[in-house]
Amino acid sequence: MAAAAALRHEFYETDEKLTLSIFQKGVDASQVSIQFGPRRFSYTQGETTLVLEPLKGQIVPDKCEYSVGKVKVEVRLVKAAAGRWGGLIGDSPDPLANSAAPAVTTTSVKPRKNWDGITTTILSSDKEKTSDEDPNVGGDSTLNSFFQKIYGDADEDTKRAMMKSYQESGGTTLSTNWDEVKRSRVEVKPPQGSEWRAWG
Repeated sequence: MAAAAALRHEFYETDEKLTLSIFQKGVDASQVSIQFGPRRFSYTQGETTLVLEPLKGQIVPDKCEYSVGKVKVEVRLVKAAAGRWGGLIGDSPDPLANSAAPAVTTTSVKPRKNWDGITTTILSSDKEKTSDEDPNVGGDSTLNSFFQKIYGDADEDTKRAMMKSYQESGGTTLSTNWDEVKRSRVEVKPPQGSEWRAWG
């Protein structure tokens, strides 16, 4: 008899089932003997045996099944109580052994995200406000369009004042008062904490 450790096997599980893969090439299905017990599983093929006892949880022997493939035998163990085992064998207490009442499991279903609704919300919140709605919106582009609007609606004196003050101050001052600007050169007024330097 081969030791159980010598027979490679692995498993994955859901809350309802545990699928066990026993890796053995060229298995003759007629020579495979599998037995299911409430807390026991045994596999025999020729001289090779794998016994798993006690199983970590209880199974329903009548509902368990297996299939023989070219490189492995796949066994599907149906759990008597829904839940994860985290291992194949162990002496963890069997939830069905001491209780006469059936095990009750509750599952919470997460509501599916409404991606279309979320996209619409994001797009509507990203919709640019006008400068009338929020004077701080839009940064430079809004500021430029604001000045273009003022310039476009202005009379000739206001336009002259804007051009002269902007050019002479190196873009640090913008005045619309021609009477004030026409008298002398407009000084450079850098923002507080900044220093003006002429490049050239």
